[in-house]
Amino acid sequence: MGADPIGWGTPRARAVIAAASLGSGMTWLDGSVVNVALRTIGEDLDASLAQLQWINNGYLMMLASLILIGGSLGDRFGRRRMFVLGTVLFAAASLLCGLAPTAEVLIAARILQGVGGALLTPGSLAMIQGSFGPRDRARAIGAWSGLGGVASAIGPFVGGVLIDHASWRWIFLINLPLAVVTVVIAMRSVPETRDPNAPTTFDYTGAVLASLALAGTTYALIEWGGRGAPWAAAAGIIAAVAFVALERREESPMMPPELFRDRTFSASNAMTFLVYAALGAVLFFLVLQLQTVSGYGALGAGVATLPITVCMLLLAARGGALGARIGPRIPMTVGPVVMAVGTLLLLGVGEDVDYWVDVFPGLTVFGLGLALMVAPLTATVLAAAPDDNAGIASGINNAIARAGSLIAVAAFPVALGLSGDAYADPVALDAAYGSAMIVCAVLLALGGLVSWLTIPARMPS
Repeated sequence: MGADPIGWGTPRARAVIAAASLGSGMTWLDGSVVNVALRTIGEDLDASLAQLQWINNGYLMMLASLILIGGSLGDRFGRRRMFVLGTVLFAAASLLCGLAPTAEVLIAARILQGVGGALLTPGSLAMIQGSFGPRDRARAIGAWSGLGGVASAIGPFVGGVLIDHASWRWIFLINLPLAVVTVVIAMRSVPETRDPNAPTTFDYTGAVLASLALAGTTYALIEWGGRGAPWAAAAGIIAAVAFVALERREESPMMPPELFRDRTFSASNAMTFLVYAALGAVLFFLVLQLQTVSGYGALGAGVATLPITVCMLLLAARGGALGARIGPRIPMTVGPVVMAVGTLLLLGVGEDVDYWVDVFPGLTVFGLGLALMVAPLTATVLAAAPDDNAGIASGINNAIARAGSLIAVAAFPVALGLSGDAYADPVALDAAYGSAMIVCAVLLALGGLVSWLTIPARMPS
């Protein structure tokens, strides 16, 4: 339900795309620079490795557990309304991040940012879906995706410059003027749209249980060996079991169990978890390795990862076209295997690093595999779900991807013997880095194997 569809090329169409792109661009910008800032934040706030993990994971935890409920709230109460609310909340949390006097305050602010992101992220695309007619929707989504890619591409430059020449605090404070512009454009030019068939009840209990399951698991992994870890693990497991039981009985579940009865849908999400766990861990460890062991500054470490973004910008659409032509199984199998090869090539990153020999080839190969895999994966997830559940299916896949990164970043350091301030010790980090890259390569290879064994050569039309 909403106003008449907006025509492509009109000033109002440009305003809708600008608002959606600016809003989602804030989250993508943060996503590409926070990893780069972690070492600097650790030095400035005297933070432990566990606290750095929470700075990264607090945001991911809330985003993964609440993004589905955020989309449902937008459908029911208005997509623009939830988008604006999410943007304001994200900006307020960003201000708190930028002013945080301690690591504990920064962690709390990042958790609040995740709540804002859970409202903002689904709302940005839903506004475009609801504002444009079917004829113009694909072009509008393409423009939104392209502008989001630009935000991801400039993130390492902007973040690195701010961290090296101003302060890490500015990677958060820069969100404030962006949020003001976003809200003004949205309120003036974006029509309000709703889903007239949206459920009137919401699975709030499911959202709470999902949050508790992720929080308990994450705490237990990060604080492994501490007195509270067993209790946190038990609480996380109980919450996860209760979540699954609730979703089976809930009238309008945030994660409908019937979707997972489709083998392709379940397999695609299992593969997503493995691949994005490896992706999150590779970027987390590589950026720390470049700064702690190789002596890179924040700008150098951020820009170093640019080959992945360039590959995605230039080739992801072609990967989607290839998947449509030959079917999803081969791209979803070969893509993760190519990423595994790229990960192994990064084993050469050490004290005497040569970027063009030790970093660039590995990240380029990794990016090529990612670009080959992403679009066919998304298309397969959507094709495996009924049309009426396309939005929920996409949200579930997004949440599982974030959860994969969250759990990997929580689990890998403790599994590899890193704790305390060991991230600042070149010898300790270098040893853990090599092991992390090997484990990530194994996860990626497993992702490719899952695809080969379970994904159909052709999706039914």
